[in-house]
Amino acid sequence: MTDTIEVTTAAPAVMERAPAAALARRLPTAELAVELMERAQADGVSLVGPGGLLAELTKRVLEAGLEGEMTEHVGYEPYDPAGHHSGNSRNGTRTKTVITDIGPVELDVPRDRAGTFEPVIVPKRQRRLGGVDQMVLSLSAKGLTHGEISAHLAEIYGAKVSKETISRITDTVVETMAEWQNRPLDRVYPVLFVDAINVKIRDGQVANRPIYVVVGVTVDGERDILGLWAGDCGEGAKFWHHVLTEIRNRGVADVCILVCDGLTGLADAVNSVWTQTIVQTCIVHLLRNSFRYASRRDWPAIAKDLKPVYTAPTEAAALERLADFAGRWEGRYPAIVKLWENAWAEFVPFLNFDPEVRAVIYTTDERIKRFAA
Repeated sequence: MTDTIEVTTAAPAVMERAPAAALARRLPTAELAVELMERAQADGVSLVGPGGLLAELTKRVLEAGLEGEMTEHVGYEPYDPAGHHSGNSRNGTRTKTVITDIGPVELDVPRDRAGTFEPVIVPKRQRRLGGVDQMVLSLSAKGLTHGEISAHLAEIYGAKVSKETISRITDTVVETMAEWQNRPLDRVYPVLFVDAINVKIRDGQVANRPIYVVVGVTVDGERDILGLWAGDCGEGAKFWHHVLTEIRNRGVADVCILVCDGLTGLADAVNSVWTQTIVQTCIVHLLRNSFRYASRRDWPAIAKDLKPVYTAPTEAAALERLADFAGRWEGRYPAIVKLWENAWAEFVPFLNFDPEVRAVIYTTDERIKRFAA
């Protein structure tokens, strides 16, 4: 049973071994996986779950490790006469059920008479081993309720994990995340990437909500996620102002370049927090927004004609290329030309940098999604 400890006597009664236990004993050395499966199938032994082959093998490995730890603790091998009158000696075992990735496993944990044995492989009071906590967190992140997670673990793994235990696991992570979210930041960041990603979040019911993400490039050239913020509705400059103000309050005194998606009002929000910061519109967002005003069949041609604009060596050259683009497409898609003209002030800083720097600040998409995945 889960979350219980039952103390047994030093000489437990002899019980009939389950088929999985007998099968595990017949494999004292490493055998081929094929032989394991063939013998399990022949004896009608399941692979996972209570009494399964993997559970029995896990039990034997863990108990062997615990016996090794006890030998090191008391200083003598089992049944060695050297243990007599040594000041401390073995004192039988106690049963303990732990939850593992393959289901519940009942262990015979050795005891010592002095009560000073502190096992490392399966520490005292620990009831979950391996990736069980990670499994709970993963299911919670996918939107399952605590009751659904408990029922899932019971059905698939035969593991009885209470809703209260699941709550403790998730609460621990929430506390850790709060510490991370409020940690002090560097004083200066050469580049910040800001963007919002829509994800499905269960809060009573499943709904799409924006997650605001800020990724910084440090003065050492390393990237770091500065924080994640859940919004209530669509992406807005007002919420971004709140996020950037929080980042400043965590110690960021200056940002050289901030790359964003060109959201209306965001540049003003940035400059109200850091007055000297250069705001750069994400080129990929500009292209994507351009395609919204055009027929899909024209996308390849539009992309080809816009490339000379954002790859131009100077602002003057970019203006000439934009004029060429307007001469060809303004009659059919005037909104695209107006889009680039309105975004020009946040687009041109990009042209003042060498190709190596342009490659870094070209877009928020790949960098945000890579670190938020």
